[in-house]
Parts: sequence; structure tokens; C-alpha cells
Amino acid sequence: MEKIVAYCGLVCSDCIAFIATHENDDAKRKEVSAIWTKEYGRVFKPEEINCDGCVKDWKHFGYCNICEIRKCGTSKGVTNCAHCDSYGCEKIMRFFTVAPKAKETLEHIRQELCK
Repeated sequence: MEKIVAYCGLVCSDCIAFIATHENDDAKRKEVSAIWTKEYGRVFKPEEINCDGCVKDWKHFGYCNICEIRKCGTSKGVTNCAHCDSYGCEKIMRFFTVAPKAKETLEHIRQELCK
């Protein structure tokens, strides 16, 4: 499967909701809904578990529909924040405090761009 990186640096293609969607696997959707319901303290229904990844204009899951980083990246037409002239902005730096792995991903992409 092609690696899909969200605007923020999360790897969409590693996400269990993305995988369940792309495999069209209702058992996996049910599993994801149970895990996330327990983990995030709100009920997720299996039929909600449908996502094609942040950078696609198709199906998005929950927060991705209102994410300010996604809105910004989409409006700027960048592949992800690593490609943005404003990289290191307040929005992305604030996000990195809760998702340091996303920063590693974007930093790696930026290094590759500079080669």
C-alpha cells in the first residue's frame, strides 16, 4: 500500500480506520470502534469508521472534517506541511506537542526535499 502522510505528519495509511476502510472490512471497523470508544471516552459506531486519508477529497473520519491544519494545507495546495513555506507555524508546532512522531515524519520529508 502507498504511504499516505497527512498534512500534519500523521501517517494515514498506518491508521486502523484507514486500513479498515481500504480493506472494506466490517469486522475491523467494529474492532476500531470498540478500541476508540474505550480510548477516547465517547461512542464510535462501526459505520462511522470510514476514512480515505487526510489529503484525499473523499471520506474523512470525525476530527479530520474540521481540522485547522488540514484546512490550511488544503487552502495552500501543499502535499503536507513539510512542503509549506510557513513550516513551523504556530498551528503545527502546537500539534507536535501531542504528536511528536508527526514532527519526525515531516522533518524527514523536509530533509528529503533539501537533497
